[in-house]
Amino acid sequence: MKCFNQIWQMALREVRIMLHNPMYGCCMVVFPILAMIFFTSLMDEGLPEDMPVGVVDLDNTTTSRSLIRRLDGFQSSKVVAHYTSVAEARRAIQENQIYAFLYIPKGTTDDLLASRQPKISYYYNLASIMSGSLLMKDLKTISTLGSAGVGQATMRAKGYTQEQIMAFLQPIRIDLHQVGNPYTNYNSYLSTVFVPGIMMLFIFMISAYSLGMELKFDTGKEWLAMADNRIVVAIIGKFLTQALIWLALIFFYEFYVFSILGFPHQGSVAMLILLAVLEVFAAQGFGIFAFGLMPSLRMSLSVCSLWAVLSMSMAGSAFPVMGMDGALQSLSWLFPLRHYYMVYQICVFNGFPLLEAWFHFVAMVGFMLLPWFVISKIKNAMLTYVYIP
Repeated sequence: MKCFNQIWQMALREVRIMLHNPMYGCCMVVFPILAMIFFTSLMDEGLPEDMPVGVVDLDNTTTSRSLIRRLDGFQSSKVVAHYTSVAEARRAIQENQIYAFLYIPKGTTDDLLASRQPKISYYYNLASIMSGSLLMKDLKTISTLGSAGVGQATMRAKGYTQEQIMAFLQPIRIDLHQVGNPYTNYNSYLSTVFVPGIMMLFIFMISAYSLGMELKFDTGKEWLAMADNRIVVAIIGKFLTQALIWLALIFFYEFYVFSILGFPHQGSVAMLILLAVLEVFAAQGFGIFAFGLMPSLRMSLSVCSLWAVLSMSMAGSAFPVMGMDGALQSLSWLFPLRHYYMVYQICVFNGFPLLEAWFHFVAMVGFMLLPWFVISKIKNAMLTYVYIP
């Protein structure tokens, strides 16, 4: 009973600390909510639309103008300028006025009608992978439609039926099914890892920061005395309040993206709750471990921020881990966000049972238990270390 009373008193003490230090309010409420709104609203339309495209049409015929109108009708592309030469269009790409341009040389229509296989070219800027890939797809489709349109008109003039024409132009028809994300919505699979990654960044840093502040202001002895120098009770009492705030914030995030924004998911409510609990306690465990490993406010915050930033790349959402170098694939197991992302993909996004992600579940539990390896060092630091800026 005394133990629970001590935890309660330390939790109240932590509330008073958070109320008097605006850093907690900014990093635990304001900035996470802003990041949540920013990322989900940034890609609100799912896919980039009306990206600027240029045209160099030296043929200037009905056929070439028809291709340009079709290109402008695509969702991702918007023809914003016509150029008189390739050099002028290339300069526009280099100045970021357009992302791509289509080059139709003179005589293209005549060569099409004479079946001489004319060449049209398209150039796109792949410095931005998303815009470059989407526009390349549109430009490639337009190039294919040009020859198909002429072939369709020629075969119709020769008396072929529509079924015969389509069988010739498209001998194999593709029936595409995009599993889990049928609308190719970038928001639903990027925001679901970026926002938790930002949340983990703040959890890492606040966990290390709160311990570092005890050392900085020499209040560690007072904190341990409230728990009769039992460091386990002291840690529980200190981080219980923070954990409840983080859980409330993440539950709000899950309700926002899955119920209000309608992100696709197959997992149950129980799985979403479990995933939130794993995220919070694994991130807190790593933050406490980072401080225990290097009992310095400055060094522990540096380690936490570095690890959180690297997590974005090592999670495997933007670039698959299986395509990385072997050493990086092994290194990816050391990041909590990687395991969070895999549990989310397997159990929430695709709806498989937790047994299918048991290794990643165990890994996140392991991150929760990391403080056990440094807990005596934290106690020693609070009792004997002198703060060095």
